Amino acid sequence: MPSSTRPVQLRCNYFEHPLAIHDPAPRLSWRLATDGRRGARQTAYRLTVSTRRNGPADLWNSGRIASAATTHIAYAGVPLASRQRAWWRVEIWDEKNHRSASTPAFWEAGLLNPSDWHGEWIGSALAGGPEASLPSPYLRTIFNVGAKPVSARLYVTALGCYEFELNGTRVGIEEFTPGWTDYNKRVQYLAYDVTALLKTGANAAGAILGDGWYAGRVGWRTRSYYGDRPKLRAQLILTFADGSTQLVATDSAWKTSFGPITESDIMFGETYDARRELTGWSTAEYDDRAWLPVTTFPAPAIELSPVLGPSVRVTQEIKPAVPAKKLTPWPEPVWLIDLGQNMVGRVRLKVKVPAGRILKLRFAEVLNPDGMIYVENLRGIRAADYYTAKGDPAGETWEPRFTFHGFRYVELTGHPEDLPADAITGVVLHNDTPRTGDFTCNDPLINQLQRNIDWGQRGNFLEVPTDCPQRNERLGWMGDAQVFSRTAAWNRDVAGFFHKWIRDIADAQRADGAMPSVAPHIDGIPHDGGPAWADAAVICPWTMYLCYGDRTLLARHFDAMCRFIDFMEKESIGLIRSHPDYKEWKGYGDWLALDGSGKTDGGTPKDLIGTAFFVYSTDLVAASARLLGRTAEAKHYTALAQRIRRAYQKRFVSTDGLVTGLTQTSYVLTLQFDLCPAALRPKLVTELVRDIEQRNWQLTTGFVSTSYIQNVLTRANRLDVAYKLLHQKKWPSWLYAVTQGATTIWERWDGWTQEKGFQDKGMNSFNHYAYGAIGAWLYAVVAGIDLDPAQPGYKHIRLAPRPGGELTRARGTLQTLHGEVASAWKCTAGRFEWEVTVPPNTTASARFPVPAGAKITEGSKPLARSNGVANVKSTRTATTCELVSGKYKFTATWK
Repeated sequence: MPSSTRPVQLRCNYFEHPLAIHDPAPRLSWRLATDGRRGARQTAYRLTVSTRRNGPADLWNSGRIASAATTHIAYAGVPLASRQRAWWRVEIWDEKNHRSASTPAFWEAGLLNPSDWHGEWIGSALAGGPEASLPSPYLRTIFNVGAKPVSARLYVTALGCYEFELNGTRVGIEEFTPGWTDYNKRVQYLAYDVTALLKTGANAAGAILGDGWYAGRVGWRTRSYYGDRPKLRAQLILTFADGSTQLVATDSAWKTSFGPITESDIMFGETYDARRELTGWSTAEYDDRAWLPVTTFPAPAIELSPVLGPSVRVTQEIKPAVPAKKLTPWPEPVWLIDLGQNMVGRVRLKVKVPAGRILKLRFAEVLNPDGMIYVENLRGIRAADYYTAKGDPAGETWEPRFTFHGFRYVELTGHPEDLPADAITGVVLHNDTPRTGDFTCNDPLINQLQRNIDWGQRGNFLEVPTDCPQRNERLGWMGDAQVFSRTAAWNRDVAGFFHKWIRDIADAQRADGAMPSVAPHIDGIPHDGGPAWADAAVICPWTMYLCYGDRTLLARHFDAMCRFIDFMEKESIGLIRSHPDYKEWKGYGDWLALDGSGKTDGGTPKDLIGTAFFVYSTDLVAASARLLGRTAEAKHYTALAQRIRRAYQKRFVSTDGLVTGLTQTSYVLTLQFDLCPAALRPKLVTELVRDIEQRNWQLTTGFVSTSYIQNVLTRANRLDVAYKLLHQKKWPSWLYAVTQGATTIWERWDGWTQEKGFQDKGMNSFNHYAYGAIGAWLYAVVAGIDLDPAQPGYKHIRLAPRPGGELTRARGTLQTLHGEVASAWKCTAGRFEWEVTVPPNTTASARFPVPAGAKITEGSKPLARSNGVANVKSTRTATTCELVSGKYKFTATWK
């Protein structure tokens, strides 16, 4: 009998219909769509894979598998050849043994072997220098097609960035392709289905190259860190109805010319002269006789790899929040445009001005007291775009291609006339990580905090999880990312993003096992990242496993994780990491904590922080080993973690419950990582709360421990203190920046204060997501949605809101791999209302925060008699039960 439960949203390695899979056993996943009935679940599945859309299962037939699994099912069929397409579909049986089948989906293998690449590396004969760039080269070729192909695939990569065109049409919508990697080790490539863009007869293919990260500025270094000019490698493979193929590849026959992009730098900005536009340059009819032959280059000894996650895309456009304001500084007036949101991306300029008019665009996050843009925190980078008009009487529109900025305010110079309302539009850029989570409550400041967290994530998840998007840095700082990774997975689907970035981390690992501070690693930054930063190499794969239930990252990087633990053991002194007697780098401390008399690394001893994370990372590697069936390693690292824990207790925890340093950070890390004897936990909690209270319920924690403090207080049943910290509006606090009009998370608690104005201009980003790690607590504790580590990826869900403070209602939603989880509650005197959604094919444990004797009903039915509810238990402070999938609306009342 057909089932009302059906498989939908088929994905392969987190992609829908991917075109360049290298994984010989890609992971197949789907969701269940149902009629909304409670308890809908899958009891069995069958996967069939074919070389043809509706053909027989000539690649794989899994047979009927009695299993509820719908995620990360590894393909186990015939190995695919390069460029081969595999069509797959899934049949499922539900809890009533009714069967249904999906529509077909496909994946294609990429260019699996180096010999599959026939295109040469090509580019301009001219190169830039450490401080000077050259115009962006335009490259093109023409080719004839005798018959309309049945399929055509374009494979493209670049050292630098590219934008490809076929017959006058841009290929793809991705930005800054092929993305940022360590170009000394690997470069990514993308594949496109371009069948519809080809025609019989003469065709043209071409690309524009930008310096990007390869030849532009990286961090605070000069230009050309990886290479002196951008280069392209591409090949187009046409397949015809008779099975024959035609290859068009980059080679010495291609031509090049400079055009209107006279300068492009990923950080400094872009310069464009519209009078130099090459109209029709990527069409077959274009006259390229004045163009020069390209220069070919030897293939570097690096790996060409497919992308593992979503690329950067335009995700939103923002109109100015208020009309543009004309200011009159010397020597000429400027227009100030406020977009109302600190964002990352570029602007679209729309003007009607005379030919030759030069317009200058500068960007800033905040304003000086005099109303002009504040750019001192950019640390000397130009962060400006220039446009020279062509004088089109109908007006002209322009967007940069190969640069991005972090800004809320735009300063436009060179337009003395009145500025049209649509002259400036903000174009938001970040990796296309779809939004999965949302949180709201009755406090508008906390709601704005949540929006700030998400905007900070969007702006800094651009190719790598950067620390900041505006100044001369923009690096993949690993400590920032690891403390935020759980919150990131709440807000957005970051599985593919982290798969790519963790590969960057692996590429950056030193031969002796050391992990860096940033990934991709660049010279001038310690290659041993130190505590909390280097540990991202372990913590982030584990966090992604918990959030998505995917063991692949753990399996793929397990050996690297072990080498890292072994490195720490070798470099420790008596199992104390970052020991004072250690002669090398000891780490960043609890970065920007306020307990260190003005020191940026705080006042908590670095050996305490180092050894705490040494224990934690070793615990996680031991847990990973058990999960992966690595018995010997599990035994070894479990024992090592126990030894490190004993060394920690001996050195840092006194018998009367004091922790060395006596800082909030000292207590938080000791409690979070279970580093003290259980009998001493209440004493440590008392000391932590005493310190917070003595500081008028304010924080002194930095990047490392702020992400844990709310969890520690909640676990210790000091929810009252956690809510005091949440509601605190004086700095240092999460809400202080919100009260000052912030629309993203600040780098410093006191980036700007009424008493002191701006903080140190050398390090004062207003878009820096680390302190936004509070978001995970808002979802898990306030809204009450959390995962179960025993059944990760939200296969089993823990629903347990903890109302408190000034909150009377809250709502959280999360799109998991199985569907939407929702928890929405309202609380008044003697009454608690709770609406819950448990997605199909999952179960949940629910905890009602109500006193003993409370009457809990769903509609007119008592809780214990409600359909889908089981195992009801009550204690003095709560009632718990188990839920099958479905939507519920509960009411609890008490006197």
